[in-house]
Amino acid sequence: MTTQDILEIKSLLATPKKIAIIPHKNPDGDAIGSTLGLLQYLLQLNHNAKVIAPNDFPDFLKWLPKVETIEIHETEKEKTEAFINEADIIFTLDFNAFHRTGNMEALLANSKGLKIMIDHHQQPDDYAKYMFSDVSMSSTCEMVYHFIDKLNALDKLNNNIATCLYVGIMTDTGSFRFRSTTSTTHRIIANLIDKGADNTLIHNNVYDTNSYNRLQLLGCALSNLKVLPEYRTAYITLSQQELRDLDYKKGDTEGFVNYALSLNKTVLAAIFIEDKNQGIIKISLRSKGDFSVNEMSRAHFEGGGHTNAAGGKSDTSLESTVEKFISILPAYSKALNNE
Repeated sequence: MTTQDILEIKSLLATPKKIAIIPHKNPDGDAIGSTLGLLQYLLQLNHNAKVIAPNDFPDFLKWLPKVETIEIHETEKEKTEAFINEADIIFTLDFNAFHRTGNMEALLANSKGLKIMIDHHQQPDDYAKYMFSDVSMSSTCEMVYHFIDKLNALDKLNNNIATCLYVGIMTDTGSFRFRSTTSTTHRIIANLIDKGADNTLIHNNVYDTNSYNRLQLLGCALSNLKVLPEYRTAYITLSQQELRDLDYKKGDTEGFVNYALSLNKTVLAAIFIEDKNQGIIKISLRSKGDFSVNEMSRAHFEGGGHTNAAGGKSDTSLESTVEKFISILPAYSKALNNE
């Protein structure tokens, strides 16, 4: 994003506009934190701004400031589509291709509002008038902080904005342990704490709210864990029946794949989750070092993401998806064993 881009955006935001802020489908902590953080900045400028999410999101994010104002396209289709079609500006946060919004893809592609992208994933589509795209950033929340800074508006940061941005940075960095966490990230976190983000409260609200059924589901996932030592790989499966038996709620499997990655000498980890409602197998991939799960997911599972964290899907059965995963590992054997 150039200096000229920033000047033009400042001019656009100088007078009240109707602004839609969109996260990706199945929004996570970074998607919800970044959209709510940006929302509360724009509301201070007297814009008519709304966060419109493609579908619902986990309960552990539903305490965030202004979360009650988020409108869900899946359940409020007519209302949300009318707002998007009338919007002067559409911010797309934490994704860089319209298909990442599921059933909102055509709506966004056909909308007339000026598009502004803020995202840190690889290989962005070319749909936005203004693109703030940087794969080196820890999170979209860190980018929203930089975006507000570029607009010379850090004085607008308050406790609520700081809390939202802290959540996204914390969750997308694995509580600050991933390599995308830089000294700049920590300086931003320090400033967010100074602005009122309560780090202990935030951590407790996000991570210490397990239900009994979620812990039982984790036990089930770990009992399904398989290790392929010759490929330094571990994977987990969860069937629809297992999810149903343990009263699965959205967000319950968050972080499960990291248990597989935590195994000694493991470089690649995956979790395969059956979703019969959508007719797909949801796939999350994680890695260590320079092994790119982004490339693996793009090549084989219609997905993508970051070098060390990516997602994908399969339209075949759970069993055949796992068989495909295992079948492609020999092609990556050298890379996996060189890490």
